[in-house]
Amino acid sequence: MAIVALIEPQSEGELALIKSLLDGNDIRYFVHNEHFGSLYPGLSLPFNRRVVMVDDSDFGRAGTLLGKLVVREESDQAG
Repeated sequence: MAIVALIEPQSEGELALIKSLLDGNDIRYFVHNEHFGSLYPGLSLPFNRRVVMVDDSDFGRAGTLLGKLVVREESDQAG
């Protein structure tokens, strides 16, 4: 059982949506820096970024479920 990074939410609202979707589809997850990540406002520095992580066996299903969020993030970074 390996845990892999799935997505880095950009806000509290996005994190809540991701957690709700994963919970609703019985996908177990772990949020690295879940509470510490929102401790300090301002720039999102590497030490306080939140990362949603899932088991590698659930990665494909979770990726499909969150596909629209991931595509939006990639297009925001490109433009």
